[in-house]
Amino acid sequence: MTRKDDYYNRAKQQGYRSRAAYKLKQLDDLETLISGGDTVVDLGAAPGGWLQVAAEKVGPTGRVIGVDLQRIEDLDDPDLAARTETLRGDMTEEKTRKRVLDAADGPVDCVISDMAPNMSGEYALDQARSLHLARMAYETALELLAPGGNLAVKVFEGSDVDALREEMGEDFEYVRATSPDASRKSSSEIYLLAKGRITAPVSEGDELAVEIVDVGAEGDGIASVDGYRLFVPGTEAGDTVEVRVDDVKANFGFATRLE
Repeated sequence: MTRKDDYYNRAKQQGYRSRAAYKLKQLDDLETLISGGDTVVDLGAAPGGWLQVAAEKVGPTGRVIGVDLQRIEDLDDPDLAARTETLRGDMTEEKTRKRVLDAADGPVDCVISDMAPNMSGEYALDQARSLHLARMAYETALELLAPGGNLAVKVFEGSDVDALREEMGEDFEYVRATSPDASRKSSSEIYLLAKGRITAPVSEGDELAVEIVDVGAEGDGIASVDGYRLFVPGTEAGDTVEVRVDDVKANFGFATRLE
């Protein structure tokens, strides 16, 4: 049995709307993108395979918002349906992105995108369109994600994908590219998995004056910059020092005291 037939048959037997459901399962197994209680936004959600998996993973206290140009039928399982909300619209249009932001009504924990262009048969054109959709998902995620939030986005391999991955790396703790086993062997699709949305008020290399307000368990001084924790070795509570930011993570960073 081919891999294509295997996942297609599994989806039919297990009640998933598409074989793509197993792609999200495998991506989540790899990087733990979604946790119980999360709020997730699913871009390009039709026919609903990723929506089903996301609804399973967020559990009864979580929520999933799915959006697609095509109508998304309500999920058959009433428990999963109760956790989901669907919107119909074109993510390349500003009005649709605004509806998604309004529906989220606050920061979300994860954005997933399986969006793909209508195929023209000309690979260079299709790849460029795929890259545009991936960038659209990335930019939407920057507006939606809470600090530490995650993103999974599909893109076709080709020019400028490395540049997109590098750009994403400036806004997340790390980014990896992968192709799940459930992708068709002939497919050129890859997924960029970005973990740990960084929303720090400082950047690596910044030099600034800070006041040490506390000391951490390891003995490092802690400064607060607009509510963001910055660990500074060799300092004590009450010190005011000049520092250089060395490492920035989603919720905290590290700095070196300047003499």
